[in-house]
Amino acid sequence: MTLAKLQNLEGRVALVTGGSRGLGLQMAEVLGELGAKVAITARKGHELDAATKHLKTLGIEALPVVCDMGDLAAIPALVERVIGELGPIDILVNNAGTSWGAPTIDHPLDGWNKVITLNVTAIFVVTQEVGRRCMVPRRSGKVINIASIQGLTGSYPEGMPTLAYNASKGAVVNMTRTLANEWAPLGINVNAIAPGFFPTKMTAPIAASLGKDATAEMAPMKRVGGPEDLKGVVALFASDACGFITGQTLAVDGGLTAV
Repeated sequence: MTLAKLQNLEGRVALVTGGSRGLGLQMAEVLGELGAKVAITARKGHELDAATKHLKTLGIEALPVVCDMGDLAAIPALVERVIGELGPIDILVNNAGTSWGAPTIDHPLDGWNKVITLNVTAIFVVTQEVGRRCMVPRRSGKVINIASIQGLTGSYPEGMPTLAYNASKGAVVNMTRTLANEWAPLGINVNAIAPGFFPTKMTAPIAASLGKDATAEMAPMKRVGGPEDLKGVVALFASDACGFITGQTLAVDGGLTAV
């Protein structure tokens, strides 16, 4: 089979959480470019509307669904709507996340709980729901979890202690490994992407603190992640091209974790 056929996603349905901007929108773009029908979620309706309009200008069929992934009780209804309007979900991209910067001794418990709920528990809930309703019965599917190099290294950006975020992304890495092992016999691939520094709303405080040049200098490639830099790995992990790849976490960081 040709690589083009392996990466053809026509007829498949993808759900991207946190898909209205930044990395989520970039990933929704490539899934749509490869032929998938794409559902995107976010808390803010106006951002979803803008993202949907953008995707449709690219010829991508997109379904916007307003959902606060931190509200765990709302997740089953989200999955139900996507299935009802687009069909069973073949590809799940767990991208929605948040951070909280504070020294550990000053870190508020509600901040810790917010990060862990959205970055870890919500991934469990939506993956469980999609798995139960779509992937496990059909014995096929691709799950892509968005981790972070901070979940691999445990390090902080200079002057930005982020214990809850780092802990949550480390949990995502191990959730990926464990679920991949459990679901491998069912024909479901579970992998993770660990981005380095990409300019996003979440990373804006770091860029403001360190300066644009300093953030670029962090990686051996001497630049930050760009609008095309996640597309290749998403195309791999979402398609049949990753048929024999599961349980892996791939850093997309300009070589930062290689030094």
